[in-house]
Amino acid sequence: MSSTASFERHGVVPSYLLARLAESGRFPKAAAAARKTLTVGRPPFRARIDLSIDENGDLVAQLSDAPNRTISDAGNTQELPGAVVRTEDDAPVDDAAVNEAFDGLGATFEMLLSAFGRNSLDDAGAPLDATVHYGVDYDNAFWDGQRMVFGDGDGEVFQDFTGSTTVIGHELAHGVVQHTANLEYQGQPGALNESIADVFGALTEQYSLEQTADQATWLIGAEIFTDAVEGKALRSMIEPGTAYDDDELGKDPQPAHMSDYVRTTEDNGGVHINSGIPNRAFAVFAIDLGGKAWERAGTAWYRALTSGLSSTATFTEFADATVTAAAEIDDETAAAARRAWTTVGVYEDERVPSTD
Repeated sequence: MSSTASFERHGVVPSYLLARLAESGRFPKAAAAARKTLTVGRPPFRARIDLSIDENGDLVAQLSDAPNRTISDAGNTQELPGAVVRTEDDAPVDDAAVNEAFDGLGATFEMLLSAFGRNSLDDAGAPLDATVHYGVDYDNAFWDGQRMVFGDGDGEVFQDFTGSTTVIGHELAHGVVQHTANLEYQGQPGALNESIADVFGALTEQYSLEQTADQATWLIGAEIFTDAVEGKALRSMIEPGTAYDDDELGKDPQPAHMSDYVRTTEDNGGVHINSGIPNRAFAVFAIDLGGKAWERAGTAWYRALTSGLSSTATFTEFADATVTAAAEIDDETAAAARRAWTTVGVYEDERVPSTD
């Protein structure tokens, strides 16, 4: 049996947003595409040699980890993986989606390696595979347990999923979660799953642009809405609930504080909705610390994820794990982590997590 047979596919566009779009009268093509997307569902070690000249004028070769990318084209079918159109050693091709996917996979690999010393999704050099042009007017991108899959969007509301580094980093991060804590995709652990994916998506963009935390937009999917939509992105990490407010799509439902936590049976218990709370905690944490978010803030989050975190972790349990990890960096980082979780109401005060 394929390893993806029981893996729940995590699409970047939440089902509640697609369901709202499916009823749109303003965007008929997008409505049809959303209905189709909802019906379809979400269906070896490589190294590089870096050459340099040392102070004596001698050629020095250093071996380092490198991505192993393969991009396939589904040809607007729903058959995976599709035909291989670009591999690691190939030059760019004429298809922009192929090149964007290739570059986005590479950007995520580089962030994980440089920031956290992680060699690909499994920390063992796993290949990075992706398929573009999945389905017809398919309004999503997802990680299926083995590869990234990109639809082309409907052209009215959604466009060019491959054009968003945060989307690519987000979806590949589900692979990192899969190989570490493997957080259940339901309720608070599911919201943490989505939030950690957003964090890594944001860090991938910030790392590739060499941005500091206060320079970053903290937007996820800023490139995938067309100009017809009244919105700036799918989600805002720093201001949850403000990413879009459109007559057809409705208003971004994400809460920014535990007092507004949404209890629902939809969206796997609100995994895309309540992820706004830990999202804001991370953004506040990173901005409070200053500098580059993938350094102290990102390291605390990554260490918490890889520290033996339970697959059923609650917000409080994850917060405790991040504060513990932050304390291993320095006292300032730990204090900032406690302030962040207090700001979003996960902690009632800036407490120190129990070590019992």
